[in-house]
Amino acid sequence: MSIARTLQLAQENPSAVFFPPGDLDSDEPQLENYLHLKQIIILITCLEWLWRERNDFFVAGNLTIYYSSQQKKSEDFRGPDFFVVLGTERRSRKSWCVWDEEGRYPNVIVEILSESTAKVDRGEKKQIYQDIFRLPDYFWFDPETLEFEGFTLVKGKYQPLKPTEQGWRWSQQLGLYLGIYEQKLRFYSPDGELVPTPEEAAIHAKNQAALEAHQKEMVQQQLNAERQQIEQLKAQLRALGVEPEQ
Repeated sequence: MSIARTLQLAQENPSAVFFPPGDLDSDEPQLENYLHLKQIIILITCLEWLWRERNDFFVAGNLTIYYSSQQKKSEDFRGPDFFVVLGTERRSRKSWCVWDEEGRYPNVIVEILSESTAKVDRGEKKQIYQDIFRLPDYFWFDPETLEFEGFTLVKGKYQPLKPTEQGWRWSQQLGLYLGIYEQKLRFYSPDGELVPTPEEAAIHAKNQAALEAHQKEMVQQQLNAERQQIEQLKAQLRALGVEPEQ
């Protein structure tokens, strides 16, 4: 049963309670622009590559989170630009239905600001994530102005995350820093290493292999030159009537 049909039945029978199916399609609008799409893809692919050997998380972007089994009003579902749920099965989903996921809400959400959404992201959504989702880590980032803020839940209230000297902010949930690199929001390891995209990792591996091959070739050339010098010295000694081995 679709959401629209569920709402229609609820209007026709106000006293009845309708529980929508858990396998609901996402109901999110199109992304604002290419910058939003690129940013979401980077966050998803970097985290999936970093955690490629893990199977205890779900990461998605621009996907609807349904959190009311009765679907009474529009505020009962939200569509973060990027979110991560920990301690769950890593598998494909059409949407995230809280009642179908053992009551789990996201652990981390990142909203990508735009002129049309910034006010809601800074206000209404932040309040919902704090009071209803009880979301531990909330971030927002503007790819145009590079505005970047982060908050963590302390005793039920959001407290701003103090930035590092580089402007990064720590996510306790992810065990990673978030910071701006080349005008994109990226992840950094606890040691400050940039978490690469799969393409960056492949290029780095290729360059590293080429460097190691070059170094090996240089070492071999040095060994060959040394052997040649030794043979020349031996030949000179023999010319003087001296046996090199003696």
